[in-house]
Amino acid sequence: MVMAMSDEYVDPSGNTEAFRSFVHETEEEARPSRLPLIISIAVLAVILIVLAAFLALS
Repeated sequence: MVMAMSDEYVDPSGNTEAFRSFVHETEEEARPSRLPLIISIAVLAVILIVLAAFLALS
């Protein structure tokens, strides 16, 4: 017994369209790290607190 082959036709433009939308997606640029800024602000705050304490106790 020979079975008939299916006549399904897969439209390749569906895959092409999905690929094109993927290619045209723009990636978000990575933001620079804020860690150095946070460390700098913390160090400055400590210096100001020490300076204020020194002046208050003098």
